[in-house]
Amino acid sequence: MFSVSSQPIQRFLASQSWFVALPAPQQAAITTQVFTLTAPRGQIILPAHERTQGWYGVVEGLIKISGRSSGGRRSDFLGVSAGDWFGEGAVLKNELRRYEVIALRDTVLLCLPSKVFHELFASNLAFNQHLVACMNLRLSQAMAMIEAGRTRSPEQRIALSLSRLFWSHSRQLNLTQDELANLAGMSRQTANRALNALQERGLISLALNRIKVLDDTALAGLLE
Repeated sequence: MFSVSSQPIQRFLASQSWFVALPAPQQAAITTQVFTLTAPRGQIILPAHERTQGWYGVVEGLIKISGRSSGGRRSDFLGVSAGDWFGEGAVLKNELRRYEVIALRDTVLLCLPSKVFHELFASNLAFNQHLVACMNLRLSQAMAMIEAGRTRSPEQRIALSLSRLFWSHSRQLNLTQDELANLAGMSRQTANRALNALQERGLISLALNRIKVLDDTALAGLLE
């Protein structure tokens, strides 16, 4: 664990359109009710099968959402970078968290407690508009992953997994090739060939487990 100053939390909340639209007294009340969770790189920050505490925003760092089969094999489903929220389904349904959340970098999460979430959900239009946008993004991501698994080439699937649909706030990813392969649903060897092909075309660069997107337009063009 590591200490977190109040400034990143204040900046994160100030960047949320639904939050700045609230009356000042309500903003102040929410600021006192949110709390943070921290984890160093590689640590599980939210275990699976626990009751969710609320809705989570990534203030700093990078996380992945993973599940485990009955045999213990892990499957990585989604990465979430700083600036994005996740876990709205679990808090809306007040259910146990189905997946574990792992920090891919030193990470700070902000938790909007379930009670506050449901109060805003019941009364605030701006909050609901933001929530619908988040849920629509998750639906678009899920549909894209289903389509990619059925019709796309490995190179296109890797391009999709690196696209702004999944990483709108970060263009340099601290992902190993194993992690990206899991997110794209393919073997490490296949992912390695696809990554090298994208690098040869000048779309990405690979160095020290970091994948940097160099040409978003060309990357998106592979998916048309």
